Amino acid sequence: MTIANAALDALSALLGPRFTTGMAERELHGGSETFHRAPPPEAVAWPASTAEVSAVLAICHQHRVPVIGWGTGTSLEGHALAPQGGLVLDMMKMDRILSIDAEDLQTTVQPGVTREALNLELRATGLFFPVDPGANASLGGMASTRASGTTAVRYGTMRDNVIALEVVLADGTIIRTGTKAAKSSAGYDLTALFVGAEGTLGIITELTLRLHGQPEEVAAAVCGFPTLEQAVECVTATIQSGIPMARIEFVDADAARAFNAYAGTHLHEGPHLMVEFNGSPTSVQEDVARFGDLAQEFGGTGFEWATTAEDRAALWKMRHGAYRACLALRPGATSLTTDVCVPMSQLPAAVAAAAADIKEVGLIGPMVGHVGDGNFHAQMLIMPGDAEELARAKGVATRMAQRALAVGGTITGEHGVGLGKMGLMPAQHGAALGAMAALKKALDPLNIMNPGKMIPVLA
Repeated sequence: MTIANAALDALSALLGPRFTTGMAERELHGGSETFHRAPPPEAVAWPASTAEVSAVLAICHQHRVPVIGWGTGTSLEGHALAPQGGLVLDMMKMDRILSIDAEDLQTTVQPGVTREALNLELRATGLFFPVDPGANASLGGMASTRASGTTAVRYGTMRDNVIALEVVLADGTIIRTGTKAAKSSAGYDLTALFVGAEGTLGIITELTLRLHGQPEEVAAAVCGFPTLEQAVECVTATIQSGIPMARIEFVDADAARAFNAYAGTHLHEGPHLMVEFNGSPTSVQEDVARFGDLAQEFGGTGFEWATTAEDRAALWKMRHGAYRACLALRPGATSLTTDVCVPMSQLPAAVAAAAADIKEVGLIGPMVGHVGDGNFHAQMLIMPGDAEELARAKGVATRMAQRALAVGGTITGEHGVGLGKMGLMPAQHGAALGAMAALKKALDPLNIMNPGKMIPVLA
C-alpha cells in the first residue's frame, strides 16, 4: 500500500463522496484498451475545481502518493495505468466550457470537456474544434498525449491548437502558461512542454484552444486501389501536388474486410483511401477533380462520393470504428496497437515493410493511418495470455519504430509513449533524454506524477 492512512483520511475529508477506495471504481480505473495491464490504483478521486486539484496534489506530495491523471480512458499505450499504485485523479467532473471568444477564434474549457461536447456547443457560432482522434476523448487527455487524428493534415495536432493552459504542479502550485495573444516572445514555451507530457509534470485544469471556421462546402469519398503500394504512393503524390486535403486516410485490405463484416459495408477487400475536401464550392470541385485524376494514375477505382452530412458522418463513423471492427476479426482477442510517423517520401516503403513483417510473423495486423502527415498504425490481434504471440507482436512494433528512426521519423506520431514505448525513448532521443529527466526532476522531485511513464530512468 503506497497511500498512508493519514493521506487517505485527508483526501476523504477534502472530497467526501468524490473519493473512494472501493474495488469497483478502482478496477474501472485500472483497465486498458489494449494488452497493457497493471494492478488497479489504490484509490480514485473526482476533483471539481482547480483548487481541489491543488489541495489533492499538496496532500499527495506531502505523503509521496503517486498520482495518475484520467480522462475518458481511451489511450492505447497504458498511459493511465498505475503500475506503482497510488491515486487516479479522474478529471471528468471538471467539464465546463468556460468561455467562447468567437471574434478571437478561441475557447477556454476545463479538461473533462470532450471534443464532441465542445463541437456541439459551437454549432451556433459557425466555428469548430478540428482535432479528431476518433474516440470522443477528453480535451485534457488529448492535450496530455498531444493527440491528433484524421484532420491533422490540414488543421494540425493538439500542439498547434492549444494556446494556453492552467496546470497544477506536483506540490499543488497553480501556474498558467501562454496567453490569448496570437504570439509571444516572453520566456520559455511552457505550454508546449505540458502538451504531450502525459501527466508526468502536472495536471492540466484549464485549456485555451484555437477554433476554426466551418467550411462552406465539404465533400468526402472512399476509393479502392489494386495494391497497398499504389494507395500509399497516391497519398505522397497528392500531398506533393499541393492539393489541400482536409483528411486523407488509408485502410488496408484487412481493415476493409473488418469494416464489411462489422459495419455491413461493401468495400472490395483491398486497400482504400478515404478523403475529404473543405472550402468554397468552386475550390472543392476543383480539388475533387484534381485528386480524381491523380488517383486514376495510381489505379484508383470505385469512387463513392459522400456530399450530404449524413453520408459523410457514416463514412467517418466507419473509419473511427476501425479499432472495434478490427478486433472482431479475431473474436476474444486483444491487441497490440502501435503507430509510427515518417517523412512523406518514406511512407510507401515504411508501410510496405510493416505489412511484410506482420505477414512473416503470422499475425493478423490490420493497418490504418492518417497518412497525409506520414503517420500510420498497426493493430496486431493477439490472444490474452499468449506470451509467444505478444512477443511476436512486440518484435514487429519495435522493428517498425527502428525503421522509422532510420529514415528520420519518430517512434510514435500520436499514440504517445505511456508504458509501451518507454524502451524506445533512448533510441529516439539519445542524450536529450537526460534533459527531459532533468525537467522531470525539477518539476516533480519526488516522482509522484504518473511515475514509471515517459522517462525510463529518473536521473
